[in-house]
Amino acid sequence: MKTVMKRALALGLTLSAVAFAAGCSTGAETATSAANSSKAATGTIEISYLQKQGDQQYFVDQANGAKAMAKELGGVNVTVVNLGTDSNKAISEVDAAIARKAQGIIIVVPDQAIGPQVADKAKAANVPLMASDDIIKDSSGAEVPFAGFDGTAMGTEVGKKAAELYKASGWTAADTKIMSVTKLDLSVCMQRVDGALAAFKAAVPDAPAMVQVGSDASVTGSLDKAAATITANQGVKNWIVWGCNDESVTGAVTAVQNANIKPANIIGVGLGAYLACKDWKAGQTTGMKAALYISGVEVGRAAVKSMVDKIRNNVPLPAKSIAKTTMVDATTWQSAGVTCT
Repeated sequence: MKTVMKRALALGLTLSAVAFAAGCSTGAETATSAANSSKAATGTIEISYLQKQGDQQYFVDQANGAKAMAKELGGVNVTVVNLGTDSNKAISEVDAAIARKAQGIIIVVPDQAIGPQVADKAKAANVPLMASDDIIKDSSGAEVPFAGFDGTAMGTEVGKKAAELYKASGWTAADTKIMSVTKLDLSVCMQRVDGALAAFKAAVPDAPAMVQVGSDASVTGSLDKAAATITANQGVKNWIVWGCNDESVTGAVTAVQNANIKPANIIGVGLGAYLACKDWKAGQTTGMKAALYISGVEVGRAAVKSMVDKIRNNVPLPAKSIAKTTMVDATTWQSAGVTCT
């Protein structure tokens, strides 16, 4: 009996020691164990692609590119949601994606201010998150992995082309003004127009005066704002127009032409090319002289490829995936592969 009691006592002490040791393990050890125990996903991967202004051609192309990449990779389902310009809808759709057990979320936010809220929700649910087109940050200020374009670099190309066309036109600064149409509260838009202005001034030291026009980056909104700007600037003979996207420039160029200013007196340089090409395709004379082609298809493809690599193979999401751009005009847009709608 004494022998049995001694063994029981020894066993109890051993179990207590094990329990004590487990209770004293560090958070780092727990985190490390969790990280090491992560396994690649099997079965069909579910990804939610949430887009602002999903009816714009660029974002339609992006959605198509995302779905095409999903089909190529196999076993991937991409659910695309149009958020419009509704930040509340964006947040509720993130919640909905998490509730649907989405294994990855890619989002183009309607407002960058919701970035921390979106990022924290995804983090709490342990769902990988990637920002598309518009950079967002989490609550600590760290940027979320991003797929899209370099805003400043895009603007630089636009500014260079505008300067080239201006110098070839024979216009003077005295009879010319620059109209920069942008969404003032969107950082990527400001990067684009700021880059355009810097590049233009670098090429044209005695640059014409610039008028900055705030719009919602839609064709109609930009047309209305540009029309008011033209009314306030009577007597300007020539206009150079650039902006945040093709919608901004198309709306503004249309407004200038509606003010009975001939296309020959307009240098519009679009950003997207999917709307700029309409007049070119129709063979119409237009103030839209060139456009920087950005492929929504390639951004959608890159974002889904990175997300699937993360989910399926535990490959870290790249901090930034930057797509290429190409300057096109009426003679080159087709060969560049622009989808004209």
